[in-house]
Amino acid sequence: MAGAGGVLVNLILFAVVCIAPTVLFWCALRAPKLLHRLLEKRAKPQPAGPPIERVAADLRRVHRLLAGYPSGTPAARRLGTRQAYDELLAQACRQVDVPHRLAELPEGMDREIERLRVEESLRERGLAVP
Repeated sequence: MAGAGGVLVNLILFAVVCIAPTVLFWCALRAPKLLHRLLEKRAKPQPAGPPIERVAADLRRVHRLLAGYPSGTPAARRLGTRQAYDELLAQACRQVDVPHRLAELPEGMDREIERLRVEESLRERGLAVP
């Protein structure tokens, strides 16, 4: 009986000696990927765009440009500045979750009304826009 127990112990010891290095190397190869996943889960989400303070400052700056153009300013410059202002409004809307239709509406009275509505919605959310 003592011989059978000794053979079993030797067999288990042989299996551990043969399998342990393989398992250790397998774990060592998988550890960086596992560590990366753990760190990725703990990482704070990064904002999608620039800080809201910068967007608000850009909004105020571009609005001053639009309001300050003299009567002889070329139409292309006014249109480009208005498009830049609309894009900044859309960016601010995405950051503070305000629905808007600025991209859908054609240039004209409907878009002007939507622009005013969006500005008011942003003011209600606490964003200082002109």
